[in-house]
Amino acid sequence: MSTPTTQSPGHARLARRSLEVITAHQAPSGAYPACPSYPVYRYSWFRDGSFIAEAASRAGAADSADAFHHWCAQVVTDRADRIERIIAAKAAGRQPAEADLLPTRYTLDGADTGEVGWWDFQTDGYGTWLWALSEHLRRHGGDAAPYREAIRLTVGYLAATWDLPCYDWWEESKEHRHGATLGALRGGLAAIEAAGLDDSGVCAPTVAQIDALVRESGLHGGHLAKWLGSSAVDASLLACLTPFASVDPAGPTAQATLAAIEHDLLEPEGGVHRYLGDVFYGGGQWPVLAGLLGWHYARIGRTDDARRELDWIASHATADDLLPEQAPGATLLAPEHLPRWQQRWGPNATPLLWSHAMYLILAHELEVSA
Repeated sequence: MSTPTTQSPGHARLARRSLEVITAHQAPSGAYPACPSYPVYRYSWFRDGSFIAEAASRAGAADSADAFHHWCAQVVTDRADRIERIIAAKAAGRQPAEADLLPTRYTLDGADTGEVGWWDFQTDGYGTWLWALSEHLRRHGGDAAPYREAIRLTVGYLAATWDLPCYDWWEESKEHRHGATLGALRGGLAAIEAAGLDDSGVCAPTVAQIDALVRESGLHGGHLAKWLGSSAVDASLLACLTPFASVDPAGPTAQATLAAIEHDLLEPEGGVHRYLGDVFYGGGQWPVLAGLLGWHYARIGRTDDARRELDWIASHATADDLLPEQAPGATLLAPEHLPRWQQRWGPNATPLLWSHAMYLILAHELEVSA
């Protein structure tokens, strides 16, 4: 944790509100909806939910995090037969059947959504869950026994699918292998290995394979690339630095990646775009990414910069302290595209629980209490 900063009553209030939003909207099953008021986000993603659970775990709501992790474990074990078929196909040198590949989001009761056409095959959420579960168990001294089977299945699933192209964090570009996805997989597998929870012994060799592939094809000009063979960066790559530490957070690759993101995607007053060329809701700035950037700043001792991102997030809360997916009124990369997204799906998703989670995580790093 970084050197503490002066606490603002506004930040303390928003931290309390953020925890209230997270716990109030958690389903009885333990799942967190991405956004309860936005129709296509009334589902639970392992990626979003894992960061939300990390925030709850840090902010004194360990029971909320427990409930989410138990929900994830149930989702995985309920699909044991599918996962075992994938593991067996990999062991036999065959391509896993597309119908067996796990989706990225589920209903709050843990069922497949069954929605044809959703951008579903993404693996990063499962790696993120392994990381978040490991952090939660370490932080609170939790018992790993109830999770052992789900961990085994998830590790096996990732060992069998890590090198397959899939959709990225933003549910785009299915044909590529993405730097942030590989970072999340590596982060989760390394965390399980470090915690002594890898009963199958495949975490370490899979991590080594991921590292070798990134060294060979995942760098450009010294920085991590948006996808293998790309020259661009994506702000989701920040997670490879903090929290996943898929490269040394203070090393030259991390420094080059941070510099490229700051140059291309960071606005001077704070706030971060996803990537150059983004047109979703006009390509705005995301509180999630400001929180991720601030988290990394805090971890490498750039406390003033971390506080700037915390202030920026808070400045875009609504009058009732709700945080959106994209900051209203912020700089847009492609403003001409905003109307078509508003017409298709309505206003910007608010509250986005992941935004509240990243605010809470950064506030915790800066010792702002709820």
